Amino acid sequence: MTYPHRTVLLNEAVEALQIQPDGHYIDATFGRGGHSRAILARLSPAGRLTVFDKDPQAIAVAQALAAQDARVAVRHEGFAALGTLPPASADGLLMDLGVSSPQLDDPARGFSFRHDGPLDMRMDPTRGTSAAEWLATASVAEMTEVIRDYGEERFAASIAKAIDRRRQERGPVRTTAELAEIVAGAVKTREPGKDPATRTFQAVRIHVNAELEELQQALDASLSVLRPGGRLVVISFHSLEDRMVKQFMARHARPAVDRRAPMLEPPPPLLAHVSRTMPGAAEVEANPRARSAVMRAATRTAAPLAARAVGHAGVAGSAGRRRL
Repeated sequence: MTYPHRTVLLNEAVEALQIQPDGHYIDATFGRGGHSRAILARLSPAGRLTVFDKDPQAIAVAQALAAQDARVAVRHEGFAALGTLPPASADGLLMDLGVSSPQLDDPARGFSFRHDGPLDMRMDPTRGTSAAEWLATASVAEMTEVIRDYGEERFAASIAKAIDRRRQERGPVRTTAELAEIVAGAVKTREPGKDPATRTFQAVRIHVNAELEELQQALDASLSVLRPGGRLVVISFHSLEDRMVKQFMARHARPAVDRRAPMLEPPPPLLAHVSRTMPGAAEVEANPRARSAVMRAATRTAAPLAARAVGHAGVAGSAGRRRL
């Protein structure tokens, strides 16, 4: 079965890349290729596009596109692998974070509490530990930490204890409906218009896929991969991602003062022209999944990377500082 996907901030993202027809661009989250096709439409025959994705279904679509268009190179990897590209090799880099509509809508992928299916949640179901496998073995303290920090869920401890009781009484949680039912029973108050399982599903998905750790690696790598004048464009869909992107861009858009030698001239900033864009009312009405999207963009300056440490400022929450 084919699941449709509507690309969020399509025109705005492509405009933000400021595409040069002969340039090299990177779509670090290919999905179903909406952004990629729009980028290709603006490239000359000499232009190039490199696409990344973990999802085998997305990669199959990307490979079909590459078979028709020699300008496309496909990498079946997460965007943490951006650091393997040659330094200063790209004129623009786009990251469209989170899960795609086909992933959410396919019950077999286990991302959504709206459709009952196996509790998987892996971006690449051929690798790593599924959500069901992790929930079967994680301690109450580990589950509490992940649900609290990645889901920003105030009832995290109650939810973790409820999952543990369920494991002891009836065995491991295996389906999305089972997890949603457990969470609904443990959450004491409900946010208007939001399913009580929303935050827990988000948290478990982020943890299983190491999404915030991978995002930090990709952001750091962007400073090396982009040429001077190259554009970094990131679309995020929840506050943890957006906070990381915002702080990263702000940190590298100002001079880095060395507190040990405050009289020395600070290294110049690595990023400039930072901006933020939100979906318009018409897009949100046509595609409700766009309502939480935030796009941030910045330009890579000519400042040498060696002039300052890249390092991350910390992923939100204690769970983000280490893999549990």
